[in-house]
Amino acid sequence: MTRHGPVLPGWTCGGCDAPWPCRTRRIELRAEFHGAPVTSALYMGSYLVWAAEDLTWVPAGLLHRRFLGWVR
Repeated sequence: MTRHGPVLPGWTCGGCDAPWPCRTRRIELRAEFHGAPVTSALYMGSYLVWAAEDLTWVPAGLLHRRFLGWVR
């Protein structure tokens, strides 16, 4: 279990108050989904859709980078 979960509706990190997913959570997610990049992308894509509903003022490209740009 991580302390670095999203705090809604602002999508900040509950562990460090950075924009979620923060650096720590990204590292954790890479470890959790090691060897499963498609699953990781689908998982984070679902969070992207959820966040887009709350963060309507944030440009779609920025949200895409934030939630999926680091997934490989």
